[in-house]
Amino acid sequence: MVLSFYNLVIAVILSFGGKAGEKPVTSSAYHPFYVSVAEIEQNAQEKTLEISCKFFADDFEHTLEKAYKSQLDITSSKDKASFDKVIPDYIGKRLALTIDGKPARLTYIGYEKEGESVYCFFEITNTSSVKKMDISNKLLYDLTQEQINIMHVTINGKRQSTKLNYPSAQASFQF
Repeated sequence: MVLSFYNLVIAVILSFGGKAGEKPVTSSAYHPFYVSVAEIEQNAQEKTLEISCKFFADDFEHTLEKAYKSQLDITSSKDKASFDKVIPDYIGKRLALTIDGKPARLTYIGYEKEGESVYCFFEITNTSSVKKMDISNKLLYDLTQEQINIMHVTINGKRQSTKLNYPSAQASFQF
């Protein structure tokens, strides 16, 4: 709710301050930052890595529409099957993990929309131990050069984080 109010205030200010002839920016098309958050957490009991990727819903929807050249509405149940097809393809091409020198395969679990955010869920199986994790993260880099990707990785209860600003896409974690 706070973010919606903030977007509205920014939109009102911008609608009065543009150059002559410019179209005013609306709250649904503008927010002051472009960020995604990827959480990667080890589930030692299940021997899996649980991955969630969080995006602003409008940014994610716009990026998928652009990438797959189709109109999509993340709030519509009729588009759920389309999203379940394009999300693992899109993320699979832009988020890659290497665990102890071996490429890992992301298994898509699903997605959910919550407020102005979309969460996409994946897992990696058969990961009983992790000493080193290399990540390539180019999520939403095809939307804007202002994109920031934050990653939090938790292995054996030890959490490490990093931030990637476009065009940087590589991160490495040692445990």
